[in-house]
Amino acid sequence: MSSNIVETVIGAVVLAFATIFLVFAYRTADVGPRSSGINVTAAFDNVDGLNVGSDVRMSGIKVGAITSQMLDLKTYRAVININLNDDIQLPEDSSAKITSDGLLGSNYLALQPGGSDDMLKDGGTISYTQGAVNLQDLIGQAIFSSNKK
Repeated sequence: MSSNIVETVIGAVVLAFATIFLVFAYRTADVGPRSSGINVTAAFDNVDGLNVGSDVRMSGIKVGAITSQMLDLKTYRAVININLNDDIQLPEDSSAKITSDGLLGSNYLALQPGGSDDMLKDGGTISYTQGAVNLQDLIGQAIFSSNKK
């Protein structure tokens, strides 16, 4: 009988630690819904490797996240919604580029601030964009272009 009580107590302790770990992971991963900040959109020809929840960075610092992706059925361009932190004031002529963390790293959206005095407002659009570069296509072009001598 005492063996069952010990096993029950140990099981409860394991479940408590698992719950604490999951709560900690959820809070530090920043995966919860974002209700603050400004929301802007941007259209790209190619968003390979960019997912909902991917970082939005400016000068290497995370300033927001990708909240959704969809296909514009009229232009066949990928439209992404971006949620920026409250304290970020982005000029209207800013640009957005999808870039990689490294050779094998994940992709993120890099923002380059423009020089305009007018700032993007909630619901605004980033007009100047550059899509993701496909590394396999670049390697293929380099290989096949060097064979043409």
